[in-house]
Order: sequence, then C-alpha cells, then structure tokens
Amino acid sequence: MTLPAPTYDLVLLLDSQAEEAARAKIVADARAAIDAQGELVRYDGWGERAMTYPIDRKANAEYHLFQFHAASPELLNGLNRTLRITDGILRFRIIKLKPGVPDAPDMSSGAVRRSETDAPAATEAPSEPVAAEPPAAAEAPAAEAPAAEVAPASEPPADIAAETPAADLA
Repeated sequence: MTLPAPTYDLVLLLDSQAEEAARAKIVADARAAIDAQGELVRYDGWGERAMTYPIDRKANAEYHLFQFHAASPELLNGLNRTLRITDGILRFRIIKLKPGVPDAPDMSSGAVRRSETDAPAATEAPSEPVAAEPPAAAEAPAAEAPAAEVAPASEPPADIAAETPAADLA
C-alpha cells in the first residue's frame, strides 16, 4: 500500500513596495512550479498585512499561502532555491504538515472574526469556570441592610478617635 503524498504549506511574504507585476510574477511562478511537480491543494492571497517585526526596514508585507502535495523532494529543493534568490521576497517558509492538522484559517480581509465579547461556541469549553448563581438572600440590596451593621468609612472607630489627636486623623 502506498502512502499519500505529504501536504506542505508555503507561506510567502512579498515586499509590498515592489511593483504589482513583479509580485504577480512571483506568485505565478510558485504556482507553476507546484503544478508542474506536485498538486496544488489550496491557495490563499491574504493581502497586505503588518508584520510582527520589521524585515529590511519594512513593516508591511503581502502574504500568500500555498498548500500542496509533493511526492518528491525535487519540488521542495527547486522551490527553496528559486524563492531564496528571487528579489521581492522578504521571507518564505515551507512546512510539512502532520496528518490530521486542521485547515488553515480564512484570513481574507472580508472574513468575519469572532470578537472577544462573543459567547464561546457550543463545542468549545469555556475559558473561565462559570460560577453558580448565588442564593437570592445574598443578593439583597445594600439599602435594605440594617444601619447598625454598616459603619461609615469616613469616620474612624470611636476607640481610635479618643486615643489620637484630631490633626492626625485628617
């Protein structure tokens, strides 16, 4: 029984200040190389995004993700060599994916992202433990509490006021 060809991710960070035609040629050449010696599974153009740290004094890059199957190492060696010497590429990374890795997220600019205020999905475990609701008696408003139990915060207790001069209390 033959095993299926492994799946790889290729992430390209292109110089956003390079000409549009040069960036399009880099993407087309990478796609042609993958189609010639492998099988392209997915391509995502993520657009221009801020990088975590500057590369060559550039803060933004145009991101591209290719997922492909490569049956032979010649494709990987060819891509590695070509992308390393091509002008206009700030960074690239080829990563072999383990079987069972989930699909890449949809990073397109129109993708809806879940905000932090949204409730977690039903399949997700809550990030914080949910406390049980307190009994109804504990929820009594402060206005209904007896006045004798509540001491005003601005005045010191009577035994301390007698021992300390008034100038030290202020």
